[in-house]
Amino acid sequence: MLGASGYAGRTLCALALGHTGLELAWAAAGERRGARATLGGRSVTFVGIEEAPLGDAAVVFSALPHGASAPWVARARAAGARVVDLSADLRPGHPIDAAADATAADTYGLTELARDDLRRAAIVANPGCYATAVLLGMLPALARGLVAPGATVVVAAASGVTGAGDTPRRDLLFGEVTENYRAYAVGNEHRHLAEMRAVCARFDADVDLLFTPHLLPVARGILATITLPLAEPVRDPAAVWRAWYAGEPFVEVVAEQPELRHVAHRNAAHIAVAAAAGMRRPTLIVTVAIDNLLKGAAGQALQNANVLLGLDECAGLPS
Repeated sequence: MLGASGYAGRTLCALALGHTGLELAWAAAGERRGARATLGGRSVTFVGIEEAPLGDAAVVFSALPHGASAPWVARARAAGARVVDLSADLRPGHPIDAAADATAADTYGLTELARDDLRRAAIVANPGCYATAVLLGMLPALARGLVAPGATVVVAAASGVTGAGDTPRRDLLFGEVTENYRAYAVGNEHRHLAEMRAVCARFDADVDLLFTPHLLPVARGILATITLPLAEPVRDPAAVWRAWYAGEPFVEVVAEQPELRHVAHRNAAHIAVAAAAGMRRPTLIVTVAIDNLLKGAAGQALQNANVLLGLDECAGLPS
């Protein structure tokens, strides 16, 4: 595990320690080399990243910072390991440094979309947390060509503060966040947009995405509200989503509106679909709730690794 000391890294280490089919070979952290942490009820000592025995692991997870991960993915792959990268470096729409071109991910690991590809993958780009929520909400409409050509899909999504990482910042102090709510990255420039657009392009969807993230005064969770203009009315839209996700172990189409408390500490996505009244064009409102550290990061990474290694997809994951 590279980048084991951050929120996603620690969560992933804890999941691996509780997994009956995996062992945590080592946990590497740059600035916290030699420090100890209690993860999953067990004491773990962080090794330095340069000391990490990359070849000793069948799968290396990298939760290193964006911009720093790609070179280590290359090293891990050269050492013979398969890699699941949690950074943005190798996600579609994110050009990586030319020197690391050989390590471009062969699979974008939105598990529900890429399950067959994952079984053959050498390098998996784990999706961003916002992208996971938004794309899970949109996939049935994209796959069935329901979105009106030329439409603007509007997304307003809010995340808990762990989505910003654990680097100390004034705007993430308790006094700045508590009893407060604000938008950020306004202007349609958030880095997760690139991978969302890339997936829409895979379905030849002629759409614009207008995405505005918000910061919630909670530790974890994402709630996304997606407005989908349709090419034509859909009689029972929730039935379309239920049929698409039938049999999926970690996606549930729910009748009531999703809430963060229903998905916190679970590798689950709750999705609700409703028709919007009073609109000139038929429009759906899709709401999605996930835990940003589990289904939006560490949980999805382990889910991908389970598929990649031929293990039970649900092993080690709280559903």
